[in-house]
Amino acid sequence: MAQLNKKAGAAGAVCSVGAIIAIVLNAGHVRTNERGLELIGNAESCRRDPYVCPAGVLTDGIGNTHGVKAGVSKTDAQIAADWEKNILDAERCVNTYANGKKLSDNTFSAVTSITFNVGCPTMKQSTLYAMFRDGPAAWQSACNQFPRWVYAGKTILPGLVKRRDAERKLCLDGL
Repeated sequence: MAQLNKKAGAAGAVCSVGAIIAIVLNAGHVRTNERGLELIGNAESCRRDPYVCPAGVLTDGIGNTHGVKAGVSKTDAQIAADWEKNILDAERCVNTYANGKKLSDNTFSAVTSITFNVGCPTMKQSTLYAMFRDGPAAWQSACNQFPRWVYAGKTILPGLVKRRDAERKLCLDGL
């Protein structure tokens, strides 16, 4: 444990994605299922202390960029509250722009994951969302759009390749 704490101190204090998922699921406010929350949480990881993400944004918790203050560490309860708010924002986007209320829980959770990662302003204009709006006949094609979203600028990021593959599988499992 001492070794883990030394390691965590160098990279920022880590927290348990599983513990945060349990808090969020217990609250019962999000529709995203456990598989979806695990996908998002494991892809984003969990950190108590603020850090600058690859996009150059001050981030904490599980991919939270709202109200992050340099030097301020968060508790599990604070991280869970921030994450739940961010998940609910992504879910509203999926419901509003991607036919979310008609999607199965697995498909909905996959679309929420990519929306959480990429952001609603970008996703609501995407081909992927348009295909979900087109209805069930286009949903398999929509799920197959996930692997296109692996770039940071012009660079393919291995972590995004892995995440999009998992999202695609979860999406297709819902059909």
